[in-house]
Order: sequence, then structure tokens, then C-alpha cells
Amino acid sequence: MGLYKGPSCKLCRREGVKLFLKSDRCDTPKCAIARRAYAPGQHGPTHRGKMSEYGIRLREKQKLKRYYNVSESQLGRYFSVANKMHGDTGEELLQLLERRFDNFIYRTGLVDTRRQARLLVKHGHFLVNKKPVDIPSFIVKVGDAISITEKSIKTFQPHLEKVSKKSAVSWLNVSVEANDYVFTRIPVREEIDVPVNEQLIVEFYSR
Repeated sequence: MGLYKGPSCKLCRREGVKLFLKSDRCDTPKCAIARRAYAPGQHGPTHRGKMSEYGIRLREKQKLKRYYNVSESQLGRYFSVANKMHGDTGEELLQLLERRFDNFIYRTGLVDTRRQARLLVKHGHFLVNKKPVDIPSFIVKVGDAISITEKSIKTFQPHLEKVSKKSAVSWLNVSVEANDYVFTRIPVREEIDVPVNEQLIVEFYSR
């Protein structure tokens, strides 16, 4: 199954939690969760009964997939890689997703959503270590330096002013003036603001 391309707000309503898929709108009264805090559907609020153990784990997996804007097969592959690593599988999974190129661009503050980041990466607006990379799933390594291509600087000018005023996440070194965005280290779980219980996702895939 490919990526979901429908209304973002429906995803938040389905999971019953803000996934921040529409940036600033999520912090306003226009947020779908604030207006209609129930799952989407033509019959409105309905009583769904108690969720099974499988259903609880499935929902956590769906939340993670939608938060990072990845497909079912991609998330499954990331889990397989994380499961072979020596650390905690859940944390390793989140760290792999954080190292995706599109997520890196989102974390710099150059874009408002991961959807935007994915699209702009595919359109070739960025360089990694001065080489063009247009693959959203490219895994960034510690020490990699990302920059905006010369021809794309004007496109990002309105966002550059916002980035300079915004505190970047602690594992990125952001220099707007130098057009230099460096991945300095892999974040630990406490620094990754993802509203999921990764242990339930590990249990889902390990069933």
C-alpha cells in the first residue's frame, strides 16, 4: 500500500491524538481534534467497544507510520533493520526514522510538515555533503552536512527568517547564514517527541 494522500486531519482524528501533520494549525481552535474528537465516519461519534490487545498495538503502529509519513512496507523494513541492532529495538526504530532525509529537513524548520519535506527533497532542492540527493528515505549519518542548492535559496527565503528565530533540535547544528545544517549526533529516546509507545510497536511486529 502506498502513502496516504487524503486529508491529514482525518488521520489525527482516527488515532485520537494530535500528530501535528498541519504544523501551526494544530495549535489553533481549527485543529480537527479540538473540533471533532472522534474517529471520522459518516455516522459521527459511535461506540466502538473495548479494543483488543492486537487493536491497541495496531493503532500505535499506525500512529508511528502516519507521524513520519512512511508506507507500510517501509516501516516494516525499518523494524527489520532495528531488530538486528544491538540496542533497544523500539528506540533504534525511532532513531532510524529520525535519520530519514525528509525528517531531517523537517527538523531544521525549513518546512512546516514532513509531507512538504518529502516533496521538496524529491524535487532536488537539497545537497548532502555538496552532492545532490533526491531520495526522501536516504539515511543521514552523523557528520553529514545538508545545504540548500544555490538555485533554491530564494524559494526558502521566507522560511529562513523563521529558522533563524527558532531553536533547532539539539542533535542538529543549524547555521542559516552559512547555509549549513549538520547532523551532529543520534538523538536518544527522551529527545524524540513522538506520541507513541514504541514497545507496543515492537510487540506488534514480533507477534
